[in-house]
Amino acid sequence: MKDITKRYSNGEVTVVWKPHMCIHSGICFRGLPGVFDPRVRPWVNAEGATSDQIVDQILKCPSGALSISTNEKSQTNQNTMENSTESKGTEVKIMVMGKGPLIVKGDCVVVDETGNETIKRGQVALCRCGASQNKPYCDGSHRAENTL
Repeated sequence: MKDITKRYSNGEVTVVWKPHMCIHSGICFRGLPGVFDPRVRPWVNAEGATSDQIVDQILKCPSGALSISTNEKSQTNQNTMENSTESKGTEVKIMVMGKGPLIVKGDCVVVDETGNETIKRGQVALCRCGASQNKPYCDGSHRAENTL
């Protein structure tokens, strides 16, 4: 899968989406349908809610596929976003999602089968079923394969 990054801005904040990391949990569009709607293109409407509402919803993304960056003229509290999306200290938390991936919260280094290292900040969803086409990352294939 290509390492594509898309950006959608409302002038204050920019929604950053990395589709290769998305596990299609649906938390984004169920929580803020005025901004996230997978039935339309582009699927992100950064004008569909306030910057604070967008930030709050993006912080709920389990895979880290959605993140936020602030524009220079932003009125949104940048310290809150930075503290919420980055690891605090050296603590790493690993959560097993029922019928889903392993969610690693905190900064970590992911080493693939060929030894390539990738630094992940905030959180990342790792495949635990073996069906992902984007290993070691979860791509939501476990739902179609019914492997968990």
